[in-house]
Amino acid sequence: MNYNVDERYNCVVITLKGNVMGGPDGSKLHDSLHELKEAGKTNVVVDLSKVKVMNSSGLGMLISAMTTMRNAGGDLRLASVADRIQSLLVITKLITVFKHFDTVEAAAKSFEE
Repeated sequence: MNYNVDERYNCVVITLKGNVMGGPDGSKLHDSLHELKEAGKTNVVVDLSKVKVMNSSGLGMLISAMTTMRNAGGDLRLASVADRIQSLLVITKLITVFKHFDTVEAAAKSFEE
């Protein structure tokens, strides 16, 4: 898994790429999120459009990331969730936990509400 962190639409957009399987990549993302939190940047959109595969560790990584941002007074929202990832969220009932949007722009605008 690779990821890019980009600030736009008055929030932070993290674009995940490849296979989201947790492990060392999850630790790097966790560290990045804590740096954002320390900088007061707690509204995060995770763009899943480039994710090929996600396993339970990858889901756990997203839950941890959301919890980190919510505990800091912000939130983490999902954008561009592919059908195969969406079905994983539905099966695990996490679809009710995450706020999810069709586009990054829509997810970012939701922070203004």
